[in-house]
Amino acid sequence: MPPQTQAEEATIVASGIAAFNSEMEQGSGGKEADGGRDSAFTMKSLLWHGGSAWDAWFSCSSNQVAQVLLTLPYSFSQLGMLSGVILQLFYGIMGSWTAYLISVLYVEYRTRKEKENVSFSNHVIQWYEVLDGLLGRYWKAAGLAFNCTFLLFGSVIQLIACASNIYYINDRLDKRTWTYIFGACCATTVFIPSFHNYRLWSFLGLGMTTYTAWYLTIAAVVHGQAEGVAHSGPTKLVLYFTGATNILYTFGGHAVTVEIMHAMWRPQKFKYIYLLATLYVFTLTLPSAAAVYWAFGDQLLTHSNAFSLLPRSGWRDAAVILMLIHQFITFGFACTPLYFVWEKVIGVHDTRSICLRALARLPVVIPIWFLAIIFPFFGPINSAVGALLVSFTVYIIPALAHMLTYRTPSARQNAAEKPPFFLPSWAAMYAVNAFVVGWVLVVGFGIGGWASMTNFIRQVDTFGLFAKCYQCPKPQPHPAPAPQQHH
Repeated sequence: MPPQTQAEEATIVASGIAAFNSEMEQGSGGKEADGGRDSAFTMKSLLWHGGSAWDAWFSCSSNQVAQVLLTLPYSFSQLGMLSGVILQLFYGIMGSWTAYLISVLYVEYRTRKEKENVSFSNHVIQWYEVLDGLLGRYWKAAGLAFNCTFLLFGSVIQLIACASNIYYINDRLDKRTWTYIFGACCATTVFIPSFHNYRLWSFLGLGMTTYTAWYLTIAAVVHGQAEGVAHSGPTKLVLYFTGATNILYTFGGHAVTVEIMHAMWRPQKFKYIYLLATLYVFTLTLPSAAAVYWAFGDQLLTHSNAFSLLPRSGWRDAAVILMLIHQFITFGFACTPLYFVWEKVIGVHDTRSICLRALARLPVVIPIWFLAIIFPFFGPINSAVGALLVSFTVYIIPALAHMLTYRTPSARQNAAEKPPFFLPSWAAMYAVNAFVVGWVLVVGFGIGGWASMTNFIRQVDTFGLFAKCYQCPKPQPHPAPAPQQHH
């Protein structure tokens, strides 16, 4: 495929949907280039084998906003309405920028390797391999450590969210017991080979999240403001920066960007897909968080899951069930790169046997299950992961890696991807990257880390590790029977 020009980049951004349709029309050619497969329509290709720009968009949108949708009203109660809206927009754009950087570095790495006649026909490229190929083994170690730890806790958070949500439909079992049950259910994701095979799941997942977001918005507006509602946020620095790091976490879902790109027939098309996904996600996160915060205000400070304050109804139960299914899908998204790493460690990544790979992947699920039982703090754990892991994994490391990869004139001259049309200067790119590194290091990791860990430790002190039912309402004592009157 001939390399895209700057003019083509402008066309993709100006008319993203048109580019998607073009990709779909050219899909059969991409399949043939990818592996010489028959391009005839089959039900299997429709539901199972994805690789178009639309598939990537659904994967990015679906993966970016899952259980965090339910904690954003909680973050608004910590930040206040204005800061909540501004920070969503700010971190959404910043996240899209670093996802773009990751896509550029992937294309650079793959272009260099293909010039060396390296074949990736049965190998999934991952972020730490990109860092290794471009910057050396120390960067590989850093990328591997941060990425794997983030994805590990990202999977933990999905498991915690499953237990937290199902409790609002069936409280006969405590949240810890539900965690045991959903841990077993989520372990079935070991049978999904790669991101190619999430076509149907990504489509369904985004539909489920869209329903839930608009349910939250409409239900909160119909409910109206609670009696005596107060909107006092922000009140404390600890709470303010805890809420800010949860939003940092929300738009830091691109730890799986490289794997999604590699699943595409034409990875060069990915560059602006994450931005388009983020713009759609804004239509879900901003109205729902604002409406629920408007309705319940400061009550959200002690209710990190938005479902807990909305009245029980068939609509709410449907939203809970759909979110459960979506969290299962997102668990698979977060775990699949971990599966790939583990397969490469034990030497089974190249095998074509799905059953052998599934069996080899099972040990990855066990620590996730265990950590979800130790730290069941739905909401506060998002902020801690955002500050300590997301800040480096998807903001600082990609920006630094881009600056170092193109630090020499020859690297810039021979770059597989030139600066984008909206920022055509290398100096301007360096300035933006330096700002991202500085901001996230100081505000996200530094202040945000202090605030989120302070709040997290407070949860441990209040509820303890292995909490049986985090933030569950205390059972009401049964009224004593009235004394019988003797006449």
